[in-house]
Amino acid sequence: MSSLRFATRRITSRIGAALQRMHANARAGSAAIEFAMIAPVFFLLLMGIMENGIIYFAGATLQNATDDVSRQIRTGQVQALGMTQAQFRTAICNEIAPLLACDSNLQIDVESYNNYSTAGFVPPTDVSGNLKTTLNNYSPGNACDVVLVRSFYTWKVITPMLSTFLTNITGGYHLVSATSAFRNEPFVNGLPGC
Repeated sequence: MSSLRFATRRITSRIGAALQRMHANARAGSAAIEFAMIAPVFFLLLMGIMENGIIYFAGATLQNATDDVSRQIRTGQVQALGMTQAQFRTAICNEIAPLLACDSNLQIDVESYNNYSTAGFVPPTDVSGNLKTTLNNYSPGNACDVVLVRSFYTWKVITPMLSTFLTNITGGYHLVSATSAFRNEPFVNGLPGC
């Protein structure tokens, strides 16, 4: 009888040890399964945060380029050199080149007015949310004129499922814009201050 008890205890202990090993192995795979369930959401949010940061950086880059090149209008360099619209566009493109492509996505609008009371601007988008293609004026103005320089860049949003949160115009694009408004300096000799 004691040998039967001994055999029973031995079998019971082996089954218990096997069950413990099976239970331990079952827990080891649970982390991988949990990560597989969470990973798509995590990477989607991470990609959205990265793209939003890049769009913000693109906006800062475009604003800096617009301000720098607009200064040439304000000081009369553009007028003195007879800079054309294509040359003005190239000057902005040279400053945004590492981050933004200088292609049909970039649109530049330069308008001049006699004074601030006559200054105005049209919204860059139409009622459907499309960027207006007519915003490509080039009028740097004369000494003491009020000038409005606007640059627009349509950024294609690539983050899936979050594009509704990152787009602000139709077609899956985010409109990055920069504006510089100023009065030209009295750069003509003999002209009194404005």
